[in-house]
Amino acid sequence: MAIKIRLARGGSKKRPFYRIVAADSRMPRDGRFIEKLGTYNPLLPKDSEERVKMDMERVQYWLGEGAQVTDRVSRFLEAAGVVDKKERNNAKKGAPGKKAVERTEEKAAKAADAAEAAAEAASAE
Repeated sequence: MAIKIRLARGGSKKRPFYRIVAADSRMPRDGRFIEKLGTYNPLLPKDSEERVKMDMERVQYWLGEGAQVTDRVSRFLEAAGVVDKKERNNAKKGAPGKKAVERTEEKAAKAADAAEAAAEAASAE
C-alpha cells in the first residue's frame, strides 16, 4: 500500500481549508484517509503560526514508514526544517514572454540611439 502525505480540501466555496493527512495514494483527494496530521489555512497571513499546524512526531513516523509527500506538503516540511530543501527548476516559468522581450529590446535600442546622439552632439562642440 503506497502512503502519501497530502492535503485534503475542506471549507466552503472560495474559503479553502486543508487537512494534512496520511492517505492511501489510490483514495480520492477528499476521501478516506488513515490519519490526520495537521491543518493548513491559506486565508491566514503568511507569518501567522496558525496557518500551518502539524503533528511532527506523526509526520516523522509516516516518513519513516516510507510515505511520499506531495510538493506543497514538502514545502511546509522544508519550512519547518524536517526535510532537506529540494532544488527546483522551473526556468521557463520565470522567463519573460515575447512582448516583454520586444519591449526591452526597443528600450535598449532607444537608449543606444540617445547615447549616440549625445556623443555626436558632444563631439560637434
